[in-house]
Amino acid sequence: MATDYDAPRKTEEELNEDSIEELKARRHDKNSGKVDEDEVEAAEAFELPGADLSHEELSVQVLPRQSDEFTCSRCFLVQHRSQLAGDKNGQLVCQDCAA
Repeated sequence: MATDYDAPRKTEEELNEDSIEELKARRHDKNSGKVDEDEVEAAEAFELPGADLSHEELSVQVLPRQSDEFTCSRCFLVQHRSQLAGDKNGQLVCQDCAA
């Protein structure tokens, strides 16, 4: 858009008058008071690029817990024995949960 630098500029007073007129026009607009928006409807309409994963198939090999691993009694993650913080009340706890 080209700018005409020779055109007369509006004063602060004229800018305020324009904004008051715009506010008055919006007051009579029926949709201007609409604040609530259905979040579910808005989320359904919003689509991320490359988000369609319906044709994708994951192939992950699940291994049973190994002899050098334990399951933390707080976060329930399988951790290596090197992450064992201690045996508290007969329960195995990882270092992250113990901190």
